[in-house]
Amino acid sequence: MDALDILRDLASRPRHAAEALRGRIDAHVLAAHPGEHPNSVAWLLWHTGREIDVQLAALTGAEEVWRARRVGERLGLGEEGAAVGYGHSPDEARAIAVADGEALVDYVAATLDAVDSHLDTLTAWDLAAVVDEEWDPPVTQGARLVSILDDAIQHLAQAAYVLGMPRRG
Repeated sequence: MDALDILRDLASRPRHAAEALRGRIDAHVLAAHPGEHPNSVAWLLWHTGREIDVQLAALTGAEEVWRARRVGERLGLGEEGAAVGYGHSPDEARAIAVADGEALVDYVAATLDAVDSHLDTLTAWDLAAVVDEEWDPPVTQGARLVSILDDAIQHLAQAAYVLGMPRRG
């Protein structure tokens, strides 16, 4: 097993987590703001797709899935939906309101497909290439991919946790 095999395995984790949500997320759950937090379940899923999409497009130079597939139109989010969500004010976070859980999961899956496609173009040596010198130490492509996937896993786990809340009383 080499580093690319490990990354492929890591990339499968958010895919499985997102697919486990499919068919279980209704408009009520998507609109949930546990503890009155501004980030709803819809925001968590939207942000998962956006953070993968934006960062991967910056890494690869490819067009974002968001634009290529007109995801914003399908979700009805307009200009606000084209953001990523980092640094959102409470009002901006609450503006991410989507009632179609399947469309959100589809978006996350499409961005993960793009990750898989990118991984298929790489060699293990490519992972050591520095992609961001603004950090100390500079960020390599491998570290950026791990970061992207780690963030996705965390946000999908948060969505799954909220989904389980009504069943736990």
